[in-house]
Amino acid sequence: WRRSQVSSRTSNGTSAEIPRTWCVVTGEDDAVIEIDGLRAPEGVLVSEAVRCYYLEDQSKTEIAAAMGVSRFKVARLLETARTSGMVRIEVLDPSGVDGELSARIRTAFSLRRCIVVSCADSSPAVRSLVGSAGAQVISDVVGADDVLGLPWARTVAAMLRSLTALPPVPVVQLSGSLVIPREDSPVDIVRTVAGLTGADAWVYYSPLVLDDAGSADAMRRQPAVRAAMAQVPRVTVAVVSIGAWSSGQSTIHDALPEEVRADVARHGTVGEALGVFFDADGAVVHPEVSDRMVTITAEQLYGIPEVVALATGAVKARAVRGFLRGGYASSLVVDRSLALALLSLHE
Repeated sequence: WRRSQVSSRTSNGTSAEIPRTWCVVTGEDDAVIEIDGLRAPEGVLVSEAVRCYYLEDQSKTEIAAAMGVSRFKVARLLETARTSGMVRIEVLDPSGVDGELSARIRTAFSLRRCIVVSCADSSPAVRSLVGSAGAQVISDVVGADDVLGLPWARTVAAMLRSLTALPPVPVVQLSGSLVIPREDSPVDIVRTVAGLTGADAWVYYSPLVLDDAGSADAMRRQPAVRAAMAQVPRVTVAVVSIGAWSSGQSTIHDALPEEVRADVARHGTVGEALGVFFDADGAVVHPEVSDRMVTITAEQLYGIPEVVALATGAVKARAVRGFLRGGYASSLVVDRSLALALLSLHE
């Protein structure tokens, strides 16, 4: 589109410029259709109003004067452009958070808060980015009267790298440890965070999974384990990482023998968090290995007022949905691909 000035002679012989000619250029040969003093088709008017308003930053009053219509007509043209799809408005959050998806997930699953990190599922930094967003949530949520509970998990460990300060609150270890080379133990995690808070750290050294139920019972009776577990009812804020029950998506899954993995799967397990197993509807399942684990119970997890759940990867969508259906989490931090998969399952 281009606008031309039309010269007109006045009664005293002088000329005046009348900005009322509108030209549409079509095709490669610059065929021009002039609309001078005539009513242009609605689509033409909409297109010109959109160009002037959004691309040239003209006001509605300026556009109305140039087009020879009322300001209210311009407003209707712009509204037509939006409702027809000619104009699409996208809000880009410079913080790296997809605000629209975050709000949709929060509403769909009745969460207190949700952060969807805008990053590719294949990005090597996805765990770090989700952990960093989780650190922001924890910084906002934890107050001076809280008690913070932390388990062992890779995404939780990634979160620690972005935590810079917290109120002076006690920190409680929620689970035993899997021995993973070059990974932090839950003792490391809890002590690091307690170093930030300057308050008590309730820690213990114990494997997460023992050889039999008797050994697990004996471990739970150890003074340090018993003392830390006695603090669990005081925990008001906890961070957990959700794992899907499949290879590469749960460190517990990958650490167990094949026959134990199969037994867990036979119970309908879709995921776990802190060694608490659940099915697609969020109901707790109790395979044999549960009796061999040193961790909090499903009832204890459910009783924590504020649980911030972290997860990455679209493949975990069914597990995350199950965890949310079970009502365990009040806050969720995920990457964009997982959020989209989660909404697809929900809808």
